[in-house]
Amino acid sequence: MKIKACLFDLDGVLVDTAIYHFKAWKQLANSLGFDFTEEQNEQLKGISRMESLDRILNWGKLQKSDEEKVALATKKNEWYVAMIEQMTPAEVLNGTVDFLTSIKNAGYRIALGSASKNSAIILQRTNLAHFFDAIVDGNLVSKSKPDPEVFLKGAELLGMKAQECLVFEDAIAGIEAANRAGMRSVGIGSPEVLTEATIVVKDLSRLSVAHLHQMDEL
Repeated sequence: MKIKACLFDLDGVLVDTAIYHFKAWKQLANSLGFDFTEEQNEQLKGISRMESLDRILNWGKLQKSDEEKVALATKKNEWYVAMIEQMTPAEVLNGTVDFLTSIKNAGYRIALGSASKNSAIILQRTNLAHFFDAIVDGNLVSKSKPDPEVFLKGAELLGMKAQECLVFEDAIAGIEAANRAGMRSVGIGSPEVLTEATIVVKDLSRLSVAHLHQMDEL
């Protein structure tokens, strides 16, 4: 079926905010008396803030009440937001603006499908907001990837069938969510890691509208 809409994850696909998540989570872990590594941070890709906190507390062998968890997650988010409010368009990943411009001009509908609750700030600071016809993020959905909720909601808001949507993701959980939604996917990263994606590229600079036409048949 012909692809009519593109649904993008945010972190690691359009912009790289992973470093800010890492710094904020590390600051939180250190404040609780243990360390947090970049390897552990990789395991948090694509999952929600509270699930990420649960994993970090588990690594630190700490038990916290629900109220304490909310307070800790809020503190981490405050640190993170303070960092991303300093972001500029220079932090947009390679090829992003050119690709979004080309698919917008070609008539594709565009939506964001991200677990982030801070997507609006990031899109505003990086001058990407105007590309999007719909934004689905952690403020609109409750289930984390690999649950397909975020992408199914995006298709719904765009008025598209799942089969008409193409998902762009850098995380295994995100590719699985696309598959479970019945959507084709472009993995951004390593083919050895994103084995379940329809195709895999290094970044958006490797793609054009012609590639999307080729994927109509996949």
